[in-house]
Amino acid sequence: MDNVNLSITILGSGTSTGVPQLGCNCPVCRSTDPRDKRLRQSALVHYCGKNILIDCGPDFRQQYMSVGCPKLDAILITHIHYDHIGGLEELRGFQDVPIFARGDVIDALQCRLAYCFAEHPYPGVPHFSLVEINDRDTFNCAGVTVEPIPVMHYKLPILGFRMGPLAYITDCKTIDPAQVERLHGVPLLVINALRIEEHLSHLSLTQALRLIEQINPGRAVLIHMSHQIGCHAQVENILPDGVMLAYDGLEINV
Repeated sequence: MDNVNLSITILGSGTSTGVPQLGCNCPVCRSTDPRDKRLRQSALVHYCGKNILIDCGPDFRQQYMSVGCPKLDAILITHIHYDHIGGLEELRGFQDVPIFARGDVIDALQCRLAYCFAEHPYPGVPHFSLVEINDRDTFNCAGVTVEPIPVMHYKLPILGFRMGPLAYITDCKTIDPAQVERLHGVPLLVINALRIEEHLSHLSLTQALRLIEQINPGRAVLIHMSHQIGCHAQVENILPDGVMLAYDGLEINV
């Protein structure tokens, strides 16, 4: 992977419930197509010789074992919802990996994982190095320059991230026009599309496609999908050129 400018592996392409969803017997949840098995959203970016994890959900252990458990240099957290931070407790073998997040996310992590930040922590608990970032300023993440992309997850301000040719946005419902303009023409856009019907706090497929048209990336990959978006093979057939559905394990080189 060091021979390419950037690569991203989609560790999980699903929404908070995952697919199949527990208790559901719909055609998507019963599908035998492996592309319809969607773990909770997470991605591994390899850039400038560094491995940077975006979000660390409750399926992290399974996801990271599937890619051979490479060295981890840093973690970017988009927001505090459980499906994006629920796997941090699994980082016992990655001591002192820096976690970059907004101040409100850091405060919430210190509350939810208080035992990891105790004055005298229990032996063996994961140890985190927390680095506060904001919505405006680029920052250095393990030697990689990262630009924050502020978006709204309904009423919750959260962050997407841009690293070189990649822009990664998840759980977005709305984005300021100025941010859209900043992203115009990005070589690779990874963005959420929850389902066909409109949703309170996530982009629908139609809304995501409309936003992709405005940004006009080199190519776009849809993530954070529920079973309500439909089966992978069927949705792929209706997508415009240059847009594809992600699936777990998808690796894209830029």
